[in-house]
Amino acid sequence: MTKPWRAAPKAALSSPLTLIVAAVTSLLACFLGTAAVLQASAAGGAAVTYQTGITCPDSYGPVFGKGNIRVQDIPALTQAVQRHAPAHGFGAPVVGAYTTVLPGTQFNGDPHYKIRLGYRDQTGLDNLALQQGTRAPGLWLGNVVADAEHIGIGTTPDFHGATLPPVTGIYRDLLDPPPRFWCSQQSGAVIDRLANDPIDSVAFATDQKTFDTAVKTIGLPTMQYFHISFYEQAPTTLSGAEDLLQRSHDLVDDVRADLTAQGLGSLVAADVPTFERSVQIARQAQDNVFVSILPLALISVLVGCAGLGTVALQWYQRRHAQLRLLSARGSGPAALGGLAVAELGLPILLGGAAGAVAARLLLGVYGPPGAPDPAAELRAVGVAAGTLVLSLALLAAVVAVRVHREFELGRVRRKGNRARVLAYFPWELATAGMAWLGWTRLAHYGGGSRLGNPLPQVDPLALTYPVFVVLTVGLLTARLAWLALHASHRARFWSKPALQLAIRRLAGARAPVTGVLVIGTLAVGTLATGIGIAHGQEEALNTKSAVFVGSNARLDTDSPIGMGDVAMPPSLAGTSTVVGELTGTGSVVLVVDPATFAHGAAVDSVPTGDLDELLRKISQPDPRGTPVIRIGHTPKQTATLPDGLPDAVPAGDLPVFPMIGTSPGYVVSRTVLSHAQLDSVPKWSVLTQAPLAEATTALRGAGVFIPNRVSRETALDGLPFFVVSWTFSFVALLGAVLGIVAILALLVAVEVRRRQNALAGALVLRMGMRPRTLLASHLMELGALSGLAIVVGVVCGISVAGLSVPRFDPATFLAPRSELPDPLPFVLTVVVIGVAVVALAGWIAVRSVRTARTAELIRA
Repeated sequence: MTKPWRAAPKAALSSPLTLIVAAVTSLLACFLGTAAVLQASAAGGAAVTYQTGITCPDSYGPVFGKGNIRVQDIPALTQAVQRHAPAHGFGAPVVGAYTTVLPGTQFNGDPHYKIRLGYRDQTGLDNLALQQGTRAPGLWLGNVVADAEHIGIGTTPDFHGATLPPVTGIYRDLLDPPPRFWCSQQSGAVIDRLANDPIDSVAFATDQKTFDTAVKTIGLPTMQYFHISFYEQAPTTLSGAEDLLQRSHDLVDDVRADLTAQGLGSLVAADVPTFERSVQIARQAQDNVFVSILPLALISVLVGCAGLGTVALQWYQRRHAQLRLLSARGSGPAALGGLAVAELGLPILLGGAAGAVAARLLLGVYGPPGAPDPAAELRAVGVAAGTLVLSLALLAAVVAVRVHREFELGRVRRKGNRARVLAYFPWELATAGMAWLGWTRLAHYGGGSRLGNPLPQVDPLALTYPVFVVLTVGLLTARLAWLALHASHRARFWSKPALQLAIRRLAGARAPVTGVLVIGTLAVGTLATGIGIAHGQEEALNTKSAVFVGSNARLDTDSPIGMGDVAMPPSLAGTSTVVGELTGTGSVVLVVDPATFAHGAAVDSVPTGDLDELLRKISQPDPRGTPVIRIGHTPKQTATLPDGLPDAVPAGDLPVFPMIGTSPGYVVSRTVLSHAQLDSVPKWSVLTQAPLAEATTALRGAGVFIPNRVSRETALDGLPFFVVSWTFSFVALLGAVLGIVAILALLVAVEVRRRQNALAGALVLRMGMRPRTLLASHLMELGALSGLAIVVGVVCGISVAGLSVPRFDPATFLAPRSELPDPLPFVLTVVVIGVAVVALAGWIAVRSVRTARTAELIRA
């Protein structure tokens, strides 16, 4: 009696279609379960990477800093850190020290200089641009003072009679904002000339001995800025960041205990390490994504398990005679359920393993741009293993229950009644109720969107709204299609035999047809929703930052470049424009150059045709006043312009404009303003499409002072946008997987009905139908099914995404609101794939007819 179980794996080869369906169903279920865990963990890793990119590079680990520390206490703090750092896995600490301002420092007999002495361990000098001199022991002086006052190499400064080390190098001053290496040293190493900083120059000592000697010579009792940090490798995973944070806490605690024992506990601040807030934000981002996709992941896994239950029923029907015989010979339900596992278990295991591996290998394609934690990878393996165990248990349980009911208890008479009740139950009302509940949450989803809030609020019900809407529409469409097919026997299109045959074939397979229709509609709609919302948030970030900055980069200048003594650098001439800004009357007024504005500003969010025409209009003087483009007009907006300009005469209106956004404002052409009026403009900026670093170098090379600068990459905190995008990328993944399921279901449905279609097709061919007409009939059948799913899914998905994108906007305080991106590429892609699948399925159906042996089919 053990032979059927031993031969089960080989017997499974008699039905390769069942093996393929079982393996693919298991693959998809394990893929989605594994992908959900990896997606959330990768979101945490991506958030960590984002936070490390906006955090000073020496702030990932512990930071010991104290203002106005006594010079005599510095060795104790430094030695304590050096003693305990190796025990916690940290390398050599990097020390930065800066004195107070030293007014009255004398160079070449002139005692009117104000300098600060500074020192930075290890690579400090490597990150200064040396213009003259060497690294010989001494001081490096900033080039602004050295060039202006002709201070050369070898000059020995004097501070109230105390001789300082000689000048051995001239370096380029660190200006605000400084290079990334000096991020944490900005208070001591950077000169903020815009704020009338009293420092003429920061003189860096080339080594610690020189610095200590200078401090001792002057007799300074305290150090204004003192900083100890570590240059650690930037963490790439959330667990790595949390481990680094924990080691930082431990080191701080040990150093504090050490210094407390010496009576110097106050040298270590009681605040937390700098990177802790970044780790908290990354943890919150990971939790947000996980909570958001968890309901969808559970539904996906359960649907996959339900698919395997369907496979179990199909296997039961195919093996019904064998199971009856084995049951009559004494095999129990559990043993026969084990037979199903023995026959289909290997393909299910292989498919599940392939799904888990594919989820890991393709994470970079569908998931956030971050590395998952090793622990998350283990959890993902556990989820895949649990899904496989559940699938095999479900397979055995379904077969065992059917065997018990049919062979031990007898056939249940009310089976058909229950099935009929399930078929007619209005499931779409239940899903519509869930969609309505999600909408009530989504309507207030952006309520927590405020400046300074690093992450948007999370409401899983709001996030499920798009999916439930698509599911409701799919079920309603399937319900209507079921009723239409039920009444299709009244159709009379025999004058068009291809159409009549297509209708009859659809009516003869209502159950698989409605199943494919639901899955196809849900796949296309979910894919459209996920892609639309995910890409909508990414485009919203780009658009908002572009409008806020005005271009790719904005650099404030102290004079109108190109309109005065300083010309626009040649490298920026074709991609930049100059904009002036006036305020004071409640409306922002921008002074633009019509000839170059479209080349340098971010005009993508402005109707280009309207903008060109309006710029032409405001460039012509108007005797009634100042011709302007009116932005964000409101009834309270007055026509009064600042600085004595004539009242505004609107030449047209625009809803949004670079730098102004949607706030009330005016745009004026500089060509209608006099030289005196241009000179009264208090603020000028260069808007450029060039990278910020390149534009900064070019302008500073031309001698332009840049008090402030900003780029699209740093203007806004992009993490809230990314979290929403990462969440809905999983929805798009779910749609893609459902799309694969729909395609397979369609092809399997054609394959399952091969004998029936082959016999019917062979008979109609013998009755005189042309093969081309038969092919057209199959294409009509399959095209109607696929076309309906695509049309309904696309319309529903795009509509839902269009409603949802503005409400998922994590920065509603910035204009413009998020909008749905252009859906045309997605629609064309879906249509092309649909046409290809229909053509393939039609070819398979017609090929089965052309290769069929009619006599054998009739005899069978």
